Amino acid sequence: MNAPSKLRLGPLTALVVGSMVGGGIFSLPQNTAAGAGVGATVLAWCITGLGMLALALVFVNLTLRQPQLDSGVYAYARAGFGPFVGFSSAWGYWFMAVLGNVGYYVLLFSTLGHYLPVFGDGNTPVAVASASVMLWGMHFLVLRGIREAAFINQVTTVAKLVPLALFVLLVGLAFRTDVFTQDMWGHANPALGSVTDQVRSMMLVTVWVFIGVEGASVCSARAERRVDVGRATLLGFLFTLALMVSVSLFSLGVMTQPELAVLKNPSMAHVLAHVIGPTGAALISLGLLISLSGALLSWLMLSSETLYMAARDGAAPAWLAQANARGAPTKAMWLTSGCVQTFLLITLVSNSTYLSLVNLGTSMVLLPYSWAALYGLGLAWRGQGYGPAQTSLRRRDLAIATVAVVYAAWLLYAGGVKYLLLSALLYAPGAVLYAAGQRAQGKPMLSRREWPMAVAVLAAAAVAGWGLKAGWLSL
Repeated sequence: MNAPSKLRLGPLTALVVGSMVGGGIFSLPQNTAAGAGVGATVLAWCITGLGMLALALVFVNLTLRQPQLDSGVYAYARAGFGPFVGFSSAWGYWFMAVLGNVGYYVLLFSTLGHYLPVFGDGNTPVAVASASVMLWGMHFLVLRGIREAAFINQVTTVAKLVPLALFVLLVGLAFRTDVFTQDMWGHANPALGSVTDQVRSMMLVTVWVFIGVEGASVCSARAERRVDVGRATLLGFLFTLALMVSVSLFSLGVMTQPELAVLKNPSMAHVLAHVIGPTGAALISLGLLISLSGALLSWLMLSSETLYMAARDGAAPAWLAQANARGAPTKAMWLTSGCVQTFLLITLVSNSTYLSLVNLGTSMVLLPYSWAALYGLGLAWRGQGYGPAQTSLRRRDLAIATVAVVYAAWLLYAGGVKYLLLSALLYAPGAVLYAAGQRAQGKPMLSRREWPMAVAVLAAAAVAGWGLKAGWLSL
């Protein structure tokens, strides 16, 4: 039996960048312009940059202060708030990855549909069949070993950055101040609403493109050196932040907000075509195909790893803790790939768009991020993991964690009641699975502290189900 290989700084950083730079960045110009003017877009990026930086630093700090905790968001939620919250965090993170994978497959084949009509908008029978073949190919690739899959992800991460760098260079050179400053606050389009409404409308989109910042901490148990986990998180985030902001704001300097808002996705292709012609669209389409291939591989690894770690700790059903000789989490992989396949089949009869899948997927990860931020705040407040001579460091970390918690609360507000209810509908099966798993292990299904939380989730899910049936709630 071969011992599972460990990951170094390069693969860990590629995992962070590869997870964040997926399909979202290629649709970013249209996704942000659809609900916000230039001024609100700048404000939203400032809020997102500060908030996500604080959250990234919390992850970095937690890997240093609590080195015994592996698997990122799940481990932090469990350590701070108990096994039920821990498993719910893992379940929400996992479901986000499932929805994200489905959205990415739809985007990938809708891009091919621009050149091959048989793929349509990414949800035709041929598109779903092709996506299914690709899904199971990646499934068996990851089963061959985490390190091999991480190496391929590292290669695709480098490859997809080439067209993105060319986009930033060419669109940056074509940037015009008069276009950028036209109707800065969206007053010419009353449908955008107030500046606050515009900023809120952007939040789920901007958070989506940064999901994956915790990628290195999720796989921290497989890192060769613990210190590399924090370095990979910070390096990956700062690089991706600069790239995302450049793509978004430079696009507003070559096409106006109303023009960007009506583009089809991947909107980056149309922006570059506006600058250099059809060659630009083809270049971005190729970059998107490479990028999505790497992102799909990253998220298959990260989502399966989260369920595997939860099962290994006893919070999830024990059968999910099975791994093969190469260290790949086999049963968690089969469950993940099976659910992605199911949702792919649902797209054949569903009207859900890529953006709706993105928003729902983002809403699923808000609570896991919130639990991690609160745990980091609690550690700094109590001084746990800090030495007597580290008072100033503790105060710094306390301030950073406070910003992360405030940002997480703002995201829950920005998401609105609709996505909180829809999230509860998807969290409810996780609560039932957790209770069944505990009972199978001879443990109480839920503790006295956990019952109110589980009842609240199930009640919110019931309201969401009623809303979907009555028609006042929809995806």
